[in-house]
Amino acid sequence: MSLTAGWVSAGLLGVGLGTVATVAVSGLAVLGASFLLAWGAETAEKDVPRAFAIAVLAVLAVAPEYAVDALFAWNAGAGGATTEACARLSAAAIEAGETPLARACHDANLAIANMTGANRILIGIGWAGIAVFTILRSTSTQDPAVEKRDGFLADVVQLDTDIATEIAFLLVATAWAFAVPLGGGIGALDTLFLVGLYVAYIGLVLKSDIEAHDHTVGVPKYFQKWSLPWRPLVVLVLFGYSGAMIFTAVEPFAHGLEEIGLQIGVPSFFMIQWIAPLASESPELIVVAVLVNKARSTAGFNALISSKLNQWTLLIGTIAVIYSIALGRYGVLPFDARQAAEIWITAGQSFFALALLCNFEISIREAVVLFALFISQVLVEFALIQDYLVLPITSHDLLLGYTALYIVAGVVLFALRWQSLKHLLGLAGDAFRTALGNDPVHMDKAD
Repeated sequence: MSLTAGWVSAGLLGVGLGTVATVAVSGLAVLGASFLLAWGAETAEKDVPRAFAIAVLAVLAVAPEYAVDALFAWNAGAGGATTEACARLSAAAIEAGETPLARACHDANLAIANMTGANRILIGIGWAGIAVFTILRSTSTQDPAVEKRDGFLADVVQLDTDIATEIAFLLVATAWAFAVPLGGGIGALDTLFLVGLYVAYIGLVLKSDIEAHDHTVGVPKYFQKWSLPWRPLVVLVLFGYSGAMIFTAVEPFAHGLEEIGLQIGVPSFFMIQWIAPLASESPELIVVAVLVNKARSTAGFNALISSKLNQWTLLIGTIAVIYSIALGRYGVLPFDARQAAEIWITAGQSFFALALLCNFEISIREAVVLFALFISQVLVEFALIQDYLVLPITSHDLLLGYTALYIVAGVVLFALRWQSLKHLLGLAGDAFRTALGNDPVHMDKAD
């Protein structure tokens, strides 16, 4: 709570802060709020299914990302950016924002860029980084999920098979995402399918059993001893206060980082796609790091996967709704060929990452590959944009090339792990059957 005091005080007193001071104070507020959010989620596990508590945590932790994307989508709709209107403008005019309409079309592209950047950061840095952090910390935490194996970077994090449901939903959402650019924009069908998919997921996890556990320590353990109705009340306070801190502090934090980046010559589009999402994803990564530090890597990975699911479904679906509201009528959120490629590479990365996790484990070696593919694409693209590197390809070609690489690698992995995939889908099917009141039929062990 003390970490958020500076930000609260500055807001209540109306104190103006410089760019560096804003980044520092708001950053501390985000850090403090992340701890409170983690405590709220752990405390809630006493009364609700863990998957649901983690889903709520994931939505609150990435709420700033929704706000940033919503702003761009709103500006696009309010400015009259439609598929037909934007098609009549040149790419250069849109990029330069020469007219109000051009700026609106540019904001539509920024909404997609920010969304795809956030999703790729969550996997390329979040999933990969937390896997490595979990294994490195296991010498101190004695995390039972970490298994030491012989070989180069072969140690693995064993994941809970309960995440089979989340992975199965993510596979469906990823398959749909590959088709989104083919429609020329994000429309009603995308919204209905993706939002409906997430609603179905929440409905399913709400029917899960409340698990008894004894791994809770510290503040959450203290709160779990409180009687009803005080225990749920403290959860609501923790969620509400941390959510408010994250929602108010992340935007100035991200904006401050953007200003610092622009001052040192980083392109504005690059800042919107990578730096702003990195800032808005920071609460989620901090929460997971806190859980891992308590030897709760299973809950940590569940939170990361749940965050990916809600961003890959709710975020895409809701920005189209906000765009139509701002437009004043139903419309399809437009984007150019470059953003179509961004969606494809994001779907490709998701496909490859799910292939890595389908056997319910991830090694340091696999995490390094996931991070290396992500960071190499970002750095090469940055070098091309800044003319630091001369290649006989455009940045658009680069995105398509990496998309193909992700897809081929994912197909090969799924083929090699076919039995693990069948096991995963069987477990997910059991979750549906159990939710409907039927007995599970899948074996507990993979073939």
